[in-house]
Amino acid sequence: MNDKQDHRDATPPKALIVPSRSLSTGVGFAWLGAGWKDFKSAKVISLVYGFFIFLVCLFVAWLAWKLGGFILLISVLSGFVFIAPVLAFGLYSVSRQLCEGKTPDFGHTLQAIKRPLGNAMVYTLVLLVIFLLWARAGMMVQVFFPLGGRPEWGHILTFLLIGSVVGSVFASVSFAASVFSLPMLANRDIDVITAVISSINAVLRNKPAMFVWAALICMLTLIGFLTAGVGLIVIIPWLAYATWHGYRDALDVSEWSKLSQENAE
Repeated sequence: MNDKQDHRDATPPKALIVPSRSLSTGVGFAWLGAGWKDFKSAKVISLVYGFFIFLVCLFVAWLAWKLGGFILLISVLSGFVFIAPVLAFGLYSVSRQLCEGKTPDFGHTLQAIKRPLGNAMVYTLVLLVIFLLWARAGMMVQVFFPLGGRPEWGHILTFLLIGSVVGSVFASVSFAASVFSLPMLANRDIDVITAVISSINAVLRNKPAMFVWAALICMLTLIGFLTAGVGLIVIIPWLAYATWHGYRDALDVSEWSKLSQENAE
């Protein structure tokens, strides 16, 4: 009993922040390439998951239109960036299975959500609060820049410009906190606070690379919206896989144990 206690006492405590690596500016393109390989290797799972996300987007857009019209619809669609990482949470296991030389299947992918479900729900709640705050902020912009009746293009562009500036603050915080934390929560035995702080630290230490990566995400998401959401069926799984590869490149998580295959994959 004493020997076991001594062994526990001798175990060094884990660091509060997961060590980050230096990233080249254009590394995001390599992540997209790796993510596309994963997409082609798991087409069925990817398309089914992407179609589900597409249906969710349609429902949310319809609900926003009914409740608040054009302004709320624009606010909700632009706030999609806050909740997209959570929607892709189950897909991180697909890349992990492929990385380990396994053939991904729906059973293991669904099981991957079980063990980190508590941490994922806590983080989902935080992102939901940010999303709702952004939707309210978008409605408040209308108070100062009303678009009543038949608005002129100048008024619409002004509204979108002011809304983009306000939204960039919310989006930057959300991006830094979630870009690496969610793949880490899905893959490692780690708490939400450590994951979020580590993600923010990695982003701040690699600003040029993460700026390019954020721009790529925005560009692909915009393409998805310009195709009436149909493009998101492919784009969301693709970005999820690419993000998983990004997390592996950016963070040294060797000190944290993997979630067991029985519970995590």
